[in-house]
Parts: sequence; C-alpha cells; structure tokens
Amino acid sequence: MNIPILSSLILLPTIGAFFIFFVKSNNKRYQSSKYVALFISLANFLLSLYLWFIFDNTVSEFQFVENREWIPGFVNYKVGVDGISILFIILTTFITSLCIISVNSTIKNRLKDFLVAILLMETLMIGVFCSLDLLVFYLFFEGGLIPMFLIIGIWGGERRVYSAFKFFLYTLLGSVLMLVAIISIYWMTGTTDVEKLYEIGIDTKYQNLLWLAFFTSFAVKTPMWPVHTWLPDAHVEAPTAGSVLLAAIILKMAGYGFIRFSLGLFPVASEYFIPLIYLLSLVAIIYTSLVALMQEDMKKLIAYSSVAHMGFVTLGIFTMTQQGIEGSIFQMISHGLVSAALFLSVGVIYERMHTRLISRYGGIVSIMPKYAVVLMIFTLGAIGLPGTSGFIGEFLILIGTFKKNFLVATIASLGVILAAAYMLWLYKRVIFGKLINNDLKKMVDLKKSEIFILWSLAIPTLLFGFYPEPLINTIEVSVTNLIDTYNLNIEIYLAKNN
Repeated sequence: MNIPILSSLILLPTIGAFFIFFVKSNNKRYQSSKYVALFISLANFLLSLYLWFIFDNTVSEFQFVENREWIPGFVNYKVGVDGISILFIILTTFITSLCIISVNSTIKNRLKDFLVAILLMETLMIGVFCSLDLLVFYLFFEGGLIPMFLIIGIWGGERRVYSAFKFFLYTLLGSVLMLVAIISIYWMTGTTDVEKLYEIGIDTKYQNLLWLAFFTSFAVKTPMWPVHTWLPDAHVEAPTAGSVLLAAIILKMAGYGFIRFSLGLFPVASEYFIPLIYLLSLVAIIYTSLVALMQEDMKKLIAYSSVAHMGFVTLGIFTMTQQGIEGSIFQMISHGLVSAALFLSVGVIYERMHTRLISRYGGIVSIMPKYAVVLMIFTLGAIGLPGTSGFIGEFLILIGTFKKNFLVATIASLGVILAAAYMLWLYKRVIFGKLINNDLKKMVDLKKSEIFILWSLAIPTLLFGFYPEPLINTIEVSVTNLIDTYNLNIEIYLAKNN
C-alpha cells in the first residue's frame, strides 16, 4: 500500500488535538471541541478496523512498514505491525472513543484541554504499539507520561497532585535504565532498528544487564510487585477516563514490551530470569488479591485486581508456550475491556452519589436494574467465568503454566478463587441487600449514553468469550514465530557453551 496507514493512525489524534487547542474558549466552542474529538477518535477506530481487515494473519513478518530517516545516520522513524501489535492498536482506538463519549458527565471544567490531553495520549499509545525502532519506542513510551500526568494532576481528586507526581516519578525513574540500555545496544550493534536487532542478535555476555534495564521499566508500568504502589493512588485520584486509559491501555504497553523486547531481543537472559518472573507474578496474584479483599473504596479494589490480573499476564508470557503467550495477549485484551467497564461503572454511581465507599451502597438493584445487569457481566468477566473473554485468557495461561511448572500453576490457580471472592463480595454489597441509605433512592438508572458505552464493552466481552477465534487467528502465527526464534536462540547458546 502507498497510503501511510500507520502514520495516519498515529498523527490523526494529534491533528485533532491541535485543531481543538486553537479554538477559542466559549460554551458553544466547547461543544464543538467535543464533537471534533469524538469524530477524530471514531475515525481512528474505523481506520484501525480497516487495518485489521486488510491485515494478512498467515505471515509472521511485520506489515505496513514505514521507514524514514529521522536523525541522519542514527535513528529512523520506523513503524510496522504484526499479529501481536495490531490488536492493541484496535483496543487503544476503541477505548479512547468511549472515553471521549463519557466526558459529558465526568468532566466539569476545562473540557477542551482535557480532550486535547486524551487525543495526544492516543497518539502516543498507538505509537508504542507500532514502533520498530528502540529509540522511537522509548519516546512514545515515555511521552505518554506527560498527558497522563496532566489528566491526573488537573482533573483528579483531592490528592491529585501527590498521585500525579508519584505516578510520574515511579514510571520515569523506572525508564531511565531502559534509555541507558538502548544507548548501549546502539554502541554495541550500530543500530536501534528492531528487525535488524532480531537478525544480528545481542551478545549473550550483555543480555542479563540489558534485560534487567528493560525489566525495570516494564515492571513499574505493568505494574509488578513490589513497584505497584503508584497504581492504586493514581486510579483513585484520576478522573474516570484517566482510570480507564491507565487500566485498559497503559498497563498493556509494558506487557507488550515484555513480549516484543524482553523475549525478542534477550532470549538467553529471559530464560535465565524465568524463576524471578514466576516468583513476582505469584506474589502479585496472591498478595494483591488478598489486599483487594480488604478495600472499602471501589476504585482501589479494582486497581488491586488489575495488579493481580497483570500477574497472570507476566506469568503466561514467560511460560514460553503457545498457549501461555496467546493466553497472555488474550488476557490483556480482555482485561482492557473489563477493567475499562468496571471503572466506567464506578464512575456512573459516583456521579450520582459522589462517593466510592462500598459501605454507602447496597440494595440498588431495585432502583437501577439495568446497571445491575451490566455490572454483573463485567464482574463475571473479571473472575473469568466461562462464556466471558476473561475465561479464555486465564484458561490458556494456566494450561501453558501447567506444562512448564505444576507447582507454579497450582498456586496461580488460587488467584482465580480469590478473584471470585473479592469481585462477588463487591457486587453483593453494592447491588444486593437492604436499601438502608435513603439517599440512594434519588438515583436514576442508566442514561442512554451510559447504556451505549457499557454495552459497547459488554458485547465484545461476551462475544470473545464464546467466539475467541478472530483474536486467536490474528496472533497465532506471530506467536509461533516468536517461540520458534526464541527456542532456536536458546539452542544455539547451549550448543556454544557445551
């Protein structure tokens, strides 16, 4: 194709953001800004679906590659997609569109500036999943800190400044070592081109140190235990749309990084550090699930559940089995849908009652039956009930883990039970029981826009639970190629050292 479709996906939200930014501020213009942002985001979503439609899932090579000189003799602007990255692009454009639709009821001031931040965030997130150059990836990966810092710091809750700085410092400091590693890779190989690095390989003498440098950045952003403490604070203080982007997309950028770079560039080091990943993943699954059981704030409970679910993701990635990696990718897509829906669901009742304390609710099924139905779907999706997308991801991850380590898989399985405990406990206390709080009687059921947003997430949650084939077919060949290349590199390394 002659059309630079990936660059179009990356730049279209930025063009929309600049257009909105330079529109004069008055009430009528604010409404125009909202419609412009919505038009741009929906156009980008449709363009990403078109990209998926013309994508050839029978080949493992990167497709729609664009390679242009950026810094002469040093860095090229290079982007491309394979079966792994294309699904994350679609998830990003889809979730961003829903976030913009949701701003009507959630953002009360400086709406124009908020829309600019959301659109810039979309550009940077899509850029992460398209990048085929390490330095370009790093710029997109770290660039997302700025709009998210502003989203939390300006439109967040009472402790928004503290949470924004905590988020910024954790993720920035975690990524400094990755930048040092990228510079080291260029010094050793003379390139930061990902495809070329796959071909020539990284000297095994340096892989462990480089792997740890990348791991530091990805572990913070995943987030893995014990560097997860920024996430609950960020979620609690962020506006609803900010929480949705954090849970649905930003956490997935790190999971994608593990697959694309940790496994792809440092296979020998990845094999060496598998026990460490297993240990940290199990702690995340069990410990944060127990912490979730103790929470009284709905957002904090869902935030800790995200840490536990991402623990399953990292566990599946490093099983280095077809089922494990496919399950991890599927789980990330599913969690992107379900976690976004859960935070939006919390936002719905928060806008009515202005509290997220679980104890303030109870018995609302009698006054909000439509809300009770959709929340039940997402609750079941979060615990991985068969028939929901969450089941497919967790089942494949556990199958892959059982193949590699029976004890690790057995312990991880306890996380499924704990997830059922804290999610059903949340649902029971909010939806069922006696309607004691008289203020709840003033609440009204879902509005039309809320019904549209929540069912837009419920339908794919159920669809991919019953019919996962479109997603599996998209990623299968790319995952197979990744595993074959990984195993070949390990065999070559072992042959040289025996």
